[in-house]
Parts: sequence; C-alpha cells; structure tokens
Amino acid sequence: MKQRYPRMRFQVFMGIFVGYAGFYLIRNNISLVAPILLKDGHIDKVGIGLIANAVLIAYGLSKFFMATVSDRSNARYFMPIGLALSAVANLLVAFVPALTGSIAIFAIMMFINGWFQGMGWPPSGRVLVHWFSTNERGWKTAIWNCAHNVGGMAVGAAASWGLAITGDSWQSAFWLPALIALVVALFAFLTIRDTPASVGLPPIEDFRNDPAKVEVDNSEIAQQSYWRVIWEHVLKNRTMVLLALANVFVYALRYGVLSWTPTYLSQVHHVSVTKGIAGFSLFELAGLVGTLACGWVSDKVFHGNRTKTGITFMVGVGISLVAYWLAPVGTPYWLLMVFLFFIGAFIYGPVMLIGLQALDMSARQVAGTSAGFTGLFGYVIGATLASTGVGWMVQHFGWGVTFGALTVCVVIAIVLLACIGPEEKRLIASHDAAVEESFQEED
Repeated sequence: MKQRYPRMRFQVFMGIFVGYAGFYLIRNNISLVAPILLKDGHIDKVGIGLIANAVLIAYGLSKFFMATVSDRSNARYFMPIGLALSAVANLLVAFVPALTGSIAIFAIMMFINGWFQGMGWPPSGRVLVHWFSTNERGWKTAIWNCAHNVGGMAVGAAASWGLAITGDSWQSAFWLPALIALVVALFAFLTIRDTPASVGLPPIEDFRNDPAKVEVDNSEIAQQSYWRVIWEHVLKNRTMVLLALANVFVYALRYGVLSWTPTYLSQVHHVSVTKGIAGFSLFELAGLVGTLACGWVSDKVFHGNRTKTGITFMVGVGISLVAYWLAPVGTPYWLLMVFLFFIGAFIYGPVMLIGLQALDMSARQVAGTSAGFTGLFGYVIGATLASTGVGWMVQHFGWGVTFGALTVCVVIAIVLLACIGPEEKRLIASHDAAVEESFQEED
C-alpha cells in the first residue's frame, strides 16, 4: 500500500490536471477573436459581451447544480463526459453557420457549452478532497489550479495557430482547440479514479494521519434530500455566503481584465490582434506562477490561513491594476505586459484560494456543492459584471470609468475576505488540536 498509494495519487492528480486544462481550451474562445468580429462589423461590443456572458452564466449555474450531482457520482466518468460534450458544442459552432447566424442563437450555443463546462471543477474538487489531506491541500490545490493557466495559455497558442493556417478565419479558434480537447477527455478517463476506496485503499485521512477540518456524519448526509443538503451545509453557512460574495468581485476582476485584454490593447494602445492575444496568454502564464506562489505562501508562511494569504494577494492586484490603467498611450508594449503579468499573478491566488476555502471549511461529503456555490456567484454575477457589464460601461463611459470600477472591486473583495478571518482561525485551531490529540494517542 505504501508504494501503490503515492503512485495512484500521482495518476489521478495528472488526470484532473490535464483534464481540467482541457476545459479551458474550449470555454469562452470568442474573446480571443473579438477584434476580428468587431472589425468585420458582424457584432458590436455589447454583442460580444452577451455571447461571452452566456457561457459564464451557464457555467456558474452548472458548477453549482452539477456539483450536487458530482458529489454523488464517479469523477472518472463525470469529468471526461462533460469535456467531450463541450468539445462537440464548439465543433458545431465552428462548422454549422446557422448556429452563429444571430447573436441570440450564438449565445444559446455558448450557454449550452457553458453548461457542459460546469462538469469540470466539481469532480476535480471531489478528487482533491478524497485523495489529498488537509495539511497538504493548499500546495496540491495550487499546483492543480495551474491547469487554469496551462489551458489558458494553450488556447491562446491553438487559436493563433488556427488563425495563421486559415487566413484569420475566426472559426478556427473553436474547432482546433475542440479537437485537442477530445484527446484530453480520453486521457482523463484513462487516468482518473474516483476515491481511494474505489481502488481498495483506505481514506486519505487514515493514510496520512491528518484529520479533516470539518467532519460530518456520512449517514446523516446520505439520508438528507438534495435541497436539504444545500440548505443545511451551504446556504445556512455564513462562511460559504461570504466566500461566494467575495468571489463575485474576484471574478469580476479576473474576467474584466482577461476577457477584454485583446480589445483594450488593440483600441487604446494600438497593438495588433496577435499581440493582444499574446497578452491574454501572458496573463494566464502569470497566473500559473502566482498560483504556485500563493499555495506555498498559504501553507508555509501563513500556516494554512487562506484569508490572510488572499488579502495579501488582493493588495497586489490593486497596485498592478492601477499601474496598468494609468499607463499612458505610447507606453512600451513590454511594460504593459509587465503590468498585465502582475495582475494575472496576483488575481489567480484568490481565485484558487476561495475554492480551496470552500473545500477546507465544509464537510468533504458536500465539498463540491460548497465550491460550486461560490462558483455560482463568481460566474453568474461576477462574470456578468466582467463581460456584459464591462462591454456596456466601456461603450457608454470609456475605459477610464471601467478601470475605476474594477479598482473598487478590489477594495470590496478585501473587506469580504477579512470578515471570514475569525472563523477560519477557529477551524485551524480545532484542526491543530485534533492532530495533537491523535499523536498523543499513538504515543
């Protein structure tokens, strides 16, 4: 068992890492080709925002509702099926002109795609809480969360490749990544295993002698109805509500900058579409670095206190965002990329941490549902502010007012995270006491 357990942990981790990166290949590719669509006059900024927002709203709803299904399903099947269905939706967008003939139909297709996208995070969270214990989960989740950025960088590269080989045909930004995603779905199916028990291994808490922060009687959860579980363990949980509200503003910042990077750089700083997409990819690359740093800081510097870590990183977001906003026209392209890099590096820390806090501060039997609840708020409300809201605000008030509003989002997110601090401190003390008691019993 001592040799098999680590080997299986590595295998399932690679499955959810590569599998989740695959979702980002085909999540919301319209933002990458928005400058082309705007230049051709097919769609205006509000239309781009509406289509992009359809994906994000569907994803937020699905991330929550499908999480309650995922908590009671086999992750090995759940994730690959969702990825494959999302890939099919993208192929239809690329090859069936009638499905993109109007903003309404295009948005419907992207809503369907977004719903399938919601089948990626919940099974990943389920695997993380079953295969990795509390005192290692910050670092392991940080590494896994880099799948966001690997996928984000890969879609930028795939889209640029597609545009290059098709003479800037925007459809290539959908079909080429979708084909890659189908291969990734197969890999995920071959490598993921649902829980240690599914392969004859003991619970991770027993293997590593590391109890969970929150424990709930499993028989109690099993006897509760779908809505009772949500009500008792999510909606009535003050911490989950605060995390969900904080996620609104974190995601408004994430997508408010990321989704509009190619358009902002093109219209304000007059860079080419290709350089704008390069900025998009750099944002994701920076997120990879920032996420790893955040996980390490969370476990090693703040000793598992995710709240203090999140606030520290949000301060970094605010400083970098203001520098990016106030950079005058004519600022060297490389310097704009530096500002963009640090925004991405800092924002992906809180993006990862809020999901991790939802996993840490809820019973593992409902961990996916809790994380899905924070995602519901982040995507349905936060993403709305970032896509349709930003598009509307830029069109009517300009980029200056828009970046001012994004700066306010930083402040609100910090305040909400600070409100979670006392409860997290209590749970950490309780966990440490349980670990100490366990060691005393062994002695």
